[in-house]
Amino acid sequence: MLPFLLAACGSSPGQSAARAQEPENSEEGGLLSEDNFTIQSIIEIDLDRSSATFPLHKGFGPDGSTPVWFIITEASDFGLAHDLNVNFAPKLANMSIGCPTCVQETTLTTSPGNRFGEAIVNFQGIPDFSPDRILTPGPTGFPPLGAQPGGVGDDLYSPFIRLQGSDVVYNAPIVAVGDGPFDVTTHSNTSDRTLAIDTAPGHMTVEQLIIRGFDSGQEILYLSTEASDPVAAVLERATFVPLLNHAPFLGGDDFLGSARERIFTFVNGQTGRDNPESQGLNHLVLDGHATEDASLENTELLDALREDGDALNVQGDFPSLANPRFANAYSPLWDAQVGEWTPEAVADGLNTRQTDENTILQLVVDGLITGPGGSTFGAGGFVINCPVLGFVVDAPEAPQAADPFAAQP
Repeated sequence: MLPFLLAACGSSPGQSAARAQEPENSEEGGLLSEDNFTIQSIIEIDLDRSSATFPLHKGFGPDGSTPVWFIITEASDFGLAHDLNVNFAPKLANMSIGCPTCVQETTLTTSPGNRFGEAIVNFQGIPDFSPDRILTPGPTGFPPLGAQPGGVGDDLYSPFIRLQGSDVVYNAPIVAVGDGPFDVTTHSNTSDRTLAIDTAPGHMTVEQLIIRGFDSGQEILYLSTEASDPVAAVLERATFVPLLNHAPFLGGDDFLGSARERIFTFVNGQTGRDNPESQGLNHLVLDGHATEDASLENTELLDALREDGDALNVQGDFPSLANPRFANAYSPLWDAQVGEWTPEAVADGLNTRQTDENTILQLVVDGLITGPGGSTFGAGGFVINCPVLGFVVDAPEAPQAADPFAAQP
């Protein structure tokens, strides 16, 4: 888990958006073309605001009266994923192996007078967004001196749900709780990535702060909603959900029964807002305004993230990959692989920005990257729920290097 790794290292005012008729697709900013979306139900992706606007869905908490508001990003069934215009993630069918509570059993309620419209989802567990998110940087940014998540799931909360009577698993993170008004500045009743929310019937949208990263050499966009480690939850602006640490299974990747896929992050990449080689958790803390609350009013934070102020993590399998085996191995539940560049690599300036999973693994084989504190590289002991949303210019199609750990013929 990340604490161990740290030791080893050392209705809101926002407006609902409508999809533009002629979106501008620019690496520098503007509205992303819907051709670049992996989740076609997304209403808009704004590269200037580093945000995505989603359809919003209503549910109720376990008391039957507290409204909760959620989005849908994945389904484990191919047909239903396409019906809802969300990512197909077949690995989610494995989510409850060895961890029954990793998937919430939910029910549906419909009004007798409902002529056309959604049913209400009844959740057993929900998050508490009232804590203050606190991040105290360390001398080099990461590891931090202190971290407190701004949202915490109760014992029964998981974003992965199954409707009673169905075997299909959906990724349905809750992003707000209550009747409003909603706090999209300090996030006392919304997730820490909620920038605007409209719960009015006929509108029902939510704008979320998104993340830039890489996959197979291409720049991608994704959302972070939950993490199983408290420090990771703070850095990701995600809800802390410790039960997800039991999701199958540590280091599972593409093996039988796994619900996880790998994501790669670094603790000691280069830093500097204008440095094209900057990357990693230290870069995020020092250059990405990570200590501040995210809001549309915090334009300095939005500017920093637009200019590569994220950690720029590297993901493994992606829905657009040409090989169906790898495309279908995509999962939003990312098994964090935490890398540390060796002192020799840092001294020689080799700790440059990475964009491809297999290239990173080759650097591990070459002895330039280890786990934190020189430990063996591999699964770091925590997971992050990070649904992918799209790609900035070109779709990831194939790894940029051979997998050095693949079985040789």
